[in-house]
Amino acid sequence: MNQSKKQHLLVIDDENQIRRFIRLALAPHGYEVMEARTGEEGIQMAIQQSPDGIILDLGLPDMDGIKVLHQLREWYQGPIIILSVRDDEESIVNALDSGAHDYIRKPFMLGELLARLRLAMRSHQVGLATPVYSSGGLVVDLATRKVTLDGKEIRLTVTEYELLKCLIKHRGKVLTHNQILTEVWGPKSVEHIQYLRVYIGHLRQKLEADANKPKLIITEPGVGYRMQNLEAPTAETPEPVSSEA
Repeated sequence: MNQSKKQHLLVIDDENQIRRFIRLALAPHGYEVMEARTGEEGIQMAIQQSPDGIILDLGLPDMDGIKVLHQLREWYQGPIIILSVRDDEESIVNALDSGAHDYIRKPFMLGELLARLRLAMRSHQVGLATPVYSSGGLVVDLATRKVTLDGKEIRLTVTEYELLKCLIKHRGKVLTHNQILTEVWGPKSVEHIQYLRVYIGHLRQKLEADANKPKLIITEPGVGYRMQNLEAPTAETPEPVSSEA
């Protein structure tokens, strides 16, 4: 990553080995890493330093990481990526519903962490500042509601368009089924996951080169979906990082 300005990350994790590895591994890629080993220390550092992004462990010695996440989300708007040994569906969904941008399981691979970080930071910086979204051959003009693929206009139903807009607005972020259903169909529709799957299928048929091997709208099994930018750089060769926690 070639950057004229370093991006500042805060890593909140009680494992010295993990914090040190992340700090040393990310430095050559344009990141300056600050470290905190407890939830309270992490919250105070976030307040004082205003980092560009936060990597948060859930198993902290003084408080649960979900509580830290809730407190941070009362004011912090930047991306927060969970890095945890908890790999059960309930923990992942709870973290994402509580405001996490992404969730990476320990042991993790350096290439995956770098790729997820790039995506999180880029999507946060861009947001919806521009009304035109472009990824590969897909162009969506959010001002005129016009969708084109390789220069050809694509006709979407009202619901298909609202679903696409939701995915674009949160691009790069893992969205749970509940988050999407609530935003597109309303809070009373959170049980209709099969309904969501049908419309995801419709979008893939219209927007993906191969609907059976989607590269734009990615399924996060048991959790939800992620809008992947097709122009995002590929991950480096992965290096596994283990954890005893």
